[in-house]
Amino acid sequence: MAQKQIVVGIDVAKEKIDAAIWLGAEGCFANNPQGRGELLAWLEKHGVDKAVMEASGGYERSWVRLLRGAGVAVAVVDPKRVRHFAKSAGQQAKTDAIDARMIAWFGDSFSARLGKPDDAEREELDQLVTARQAIIRLKEQIDHWAEHEQPKAVQEVQQALLKDVARQQAKLEAVIADKIDNTERFAERAEIIKSVPGLAETAAAGLIAFLPELGLVDRQAASALLGVAPFAEDSGKRRGPRHIRGGRHKLRCLLFMPILSAATRHNPVLKAYYQRLIAKGKLAKVALIACMRKLISILNIMLARGEKWDPTRHTLA
Repeated sequence: MAQKQIVVGIDVAKEKIDAAIWLGAEGCFANNPQGRGELLAWLEKHGVDKAVMEASGGYERSWVRLLRGAGVAVAVVDPKRVRHFAKSAGQQAKTDAIDARMIAWFGDSFSARLGKPDDAEREELDQLVTARQAIIRLKEQIDHWAEHEQPKAVQEVQQALLKDVARQQAKLEAVIADKIDNTERFAERAEIIKSVPGLAETAAAGLIAFLPELGLVDRQAASALLGVAPFAEDSGKRRGPRHIRGGRHKLRCLLFMPILSAATRHNPVLKAYYQRLIAKGKLAKVALIACMRKLISILNIMLARGEKWDPTRHTLA
């Protein structure tokens, strides 16, 4: 019988972290070289195999690198999942120490189903693509300001900002392209993804960065990870409407325009599927989400098999 993993829950703050093993030891460590060394010694002393921590606006990244460098598997999870778990257990109070215990309990309960595969190169690509999306949002915000009448001096500043933002976006896109081209496994995945009519560099980079499980899980899991799987809301004889929820929100946002382009213009197979749904009375947004769900299922098969798009085989019927 396999021995159960010892999982530590870690609550990350700017100045320190709290660590806890469910029904076991607890500790608090400063965010400095001495505290980091003490944490590693503490983990070794207690035979910890895996650490679970919440995404905390980037503060967790240096701790993730530290632990993975020491050979400890790390899962970074959505804080909302842990909070809902704690509330379901009747835990209303919230302190750093309590949060560490709740993360530990959550990790102990779901250890085998947590987090993305450990991959420093993919995480770097994730940060690059996330930064590109933030630049695009900034560009949209500046464009929004320009919709309103402004003094000439303000208009000149806005135009200068737009030019600078465009330059920085181009620079970042070049870095992303170089990262993919010079990482063999990324380049192979990108080539397969871009073989699908309607999907290009942006979609490929987002899928590689944000959904590394694609091609390694079944189609239901792939849809759920993206957040396009419809969940039932039934009770007794009542059959409620199906709604999507959860998943990788920033990837859905990134894929929306490529899927719209593919479903309405560039991908004949996807376009025919979209038109059938519209003809059945589906709302446009519902039809697009359905197209996203179908296409992610097909991409999952293509990446699992290492094969490019073939409309005679990769149908959406």
